[in-house]
Amino acid sequence: MTAVRAGSDYAELSRRIAAAGLLRRRPGYQAIALGSTLALYALVWVGFAVVGDSWWQLGIAVLMAIAFTQVAFAGHEVGHRQVTASRRTAERMGLVLGNLLIGLGQGWWVDKHNRHHAHPNQLDHDPDVAPGVVRWTHDQARTTSGFQRFVTRWQGVLFLPLLTLEALNLHVSGFRSAFGRQVPRPAREGLLLALHVVGYLTALFVVLPPGKALVFLAVQQGLFGVYMGLSFAPNHKGMPVLGPDQKLDFLRRQVLTSRNVRGGVLTDWLLGGLNYQIEHHLFPSMPRPALRRAQPIVRAYCAELGVPYEEESLPRSYARALHALHDVGTPLRTDGRG
Repeated sequence: MTAVRAGSDYAELSRRIAAAGLLRRRPGYQAIALGSTLALYALVWVGFAVVGDSWWQLGIAVLMAIAFTQVAFAGHEVGHRQVTASRRTAERMGLVLGNLLIGLGQGWWVDKHNRHHAHPNQLDHDPDVAPGVVRWTHDQARTTSGFQRFVTRWQGVLFLPLLTLEALNLHVSGFRSAFGRQVPRPAREGLLLALHVVGYLTALFVVLPPGKALVFLAVQQGLFGVYMGLSFAPNHKGMPVLGPDQKLDFLRRQVLTSRNVRGGVLTDWLLGGLNYQIEHHLFPSMPRPALRRAQPIVRAYCAELGVPYEEESLPRSYARALHALHDVGTPLRTDGRG
């Protein structure tokens, strides 16, 4: 094992990554990737208009859920400054991609996601492990009561059905942050979110009769939430949850709480590059195509340091995440109080 002081571990890794040229932005790639994502989004809406009043629209709803999630991945990359170094340009692009095109509040999400990146899986710091509909520790589970107690008791089983409500949760959170003035430009955020909702619902109810429009809405938004949730679930769920005062250096904090997903080009596309979660957390502004090339460097360096590097297949990653969620509910299933 190479003897490297803990305080310099990340600096040494950064030097190796920079020497490989992996931190440079890729404007050509980003233009093609963003253009193809927007083309997919536009084509799905064209397909919606062409199919018209037909139950074949349920197939369009599935494709639209995929397109919405791919736009969300593009917004994720913009939010991390992978596309442009300009804060103003990134903010404007994020507002169009997030607020206007898919109804996801970019300002709210960027703030929440940055706090997650700073303290992944750390209680009282990472908003993604704050107690909510899903609980992440036995202590959080024991504080539940009423219907929430039932949900927590069986959350490993209920996780997938609950994801059908995730898109609604994202929309509501975006509106709440905008109208609660919790984002830097609340009027702009709120206006673009409202334009999305009005445009989306108008299109549905102009093209489809009310019954079909409501079914389309439920299927498209439900699958959008499921796809989003299943893209993020393998990354940290089932990995160590850190106590609020637990101290780790930056490299270990990011690596030990993250999990990569094995796969090829299709997996990269389906998960928006999030399958390289360890590399992404270590270098958030690294462009997506560089993550695959960074992986062997990071994995070898972790081996030098003796730092565990987690990588699983996608099915195994889901199994571990669901097992961890089910385990949290164990105290509630064994105490006899429901």
